[in-house]
Amino acid sequence: MDFALTEDQRAIQDAARAFADDQLAPNSARWDEDKHFPVDVMKAAAEMGFCGIYAGEEHGGMALGRVEAAVIFEELSRGDVATAAFISIHNMATWMIDRFGSDDLRGRFVPSLTSMEKIASYCLTEPGSGSDAAALRTTAVRDGDDFVLNGAKAFISGAGTSDVYVVMVRTGGEGPKGISALVVEAGTSGLSFGAQEKKMGWNAQPTAIVQFDDCRVPAANLLGEEGAGFRYAMAGLDGGRLNIAACSLGGARLALETAQEYVASRKQFGKPIGEFQNTQFQLADMATDLEAARLMVLRGAWAIDTDHPEKTKWCAMAKRLATDACFQIADHALQLHGGYGYLKDYPLERIVRDLRVHRILEGTNEIMRVIVARELAR
Repeated sequence: MDFALTEDQRAIQDAARAFADDQLAPNSARWDEDKHFPVDVMKAAAEMGFCGIYAGEEHGGMALGRVEAAVIFEELSRGDVATAAFISIHNMATWMIDRFGSDDLRGRFVPSLTSMEKIASYCLTEPGSGSDAAALRTTAVRDGDDFVLNGAKAFISGAGTSDVYVVMVRTGGEGPKGISALVVEAGTSGLSFGAQEKKMGWNAQPTAIVQFDDCRVPAANLLGEEGAGFRYAMAGLDGGRLNIAACSLGGARLALETAQEYVASRKQFGKPIGEFQNTQFQLADMATDLEAARLMVLRGAWAIDTDHPEKTKWCAMAKRLATDACFQIADHALQLHGGYGYLKDYPLERIVRDLRVHRILEGTNEIMRVIVARELAR
């Protein structure tokens, strides 16, 4: 059992950290305030391979493992949580096309996605079927050489800006076996978008409803086999959950580091508050919880990389523990700042807002408990 990163993994970590320090961190507060989607900076991340991390090399991917992905997303999110989280979603959609698509589909889409010439979104959640994803109602009816889509997807990151949408649709009967996956391109007739959602956090990326009204999509854009879409979606979510957990690690790490600096200089009752034992205990607990969360994330990443039979359980455990623990770390860091933590002069309030949604998306943490409980009952 070796807990050390390899030399190559450390080099990847250093590159991601340098990019985050140079390109993300200096702009994070402004992007949040202006609700700016930094496409140009994400394209610069693509030049470093960060937008095709575990896609194959044939079409421009880095063909790395999920451990490397976790390392990258922790570092990127320390610079800016919302941007790193969107890059993680883009990677998930890109991987799904690369992993399950036909040679034609892969050749048409993956090169432009790994370079981020085109941006990808993942479309599963619907207004009426959030956690019950297998009950989705968006339909795709075969008509000659096309599928005709009708329905809507909710809370879609990148909606209205992305060029490619990996969409789970119902092509068959009720339940998961009636679900397929289609690749829908921006500009397709019948594809439209709702107004941008006004959100608590993740302001540096757009979020809206994706609407399909007799949207005609070529049957050649079917991802893999008809009726296998739910399985593809869940496979994507195993990795997606780890990515979001890793993004929580980076945000929490920045919160902890910011708190350490603050308590060393802030004086109350004649001495720095960092010298009070209560403060020291809080920092110790925060550091311990962060390390435990990181180990769980890396354990889940190892499970995917080795195709462990319990990988879905480990990923659900990691997502639940890491996103809960990291949100609490950020909240404790804000508390240690007192009233200053509530001000936008410090990054704490932004980190708290951005990390809060991680406990909801990619499957709520209540659903993570359902997954784990189901696996324990087998």
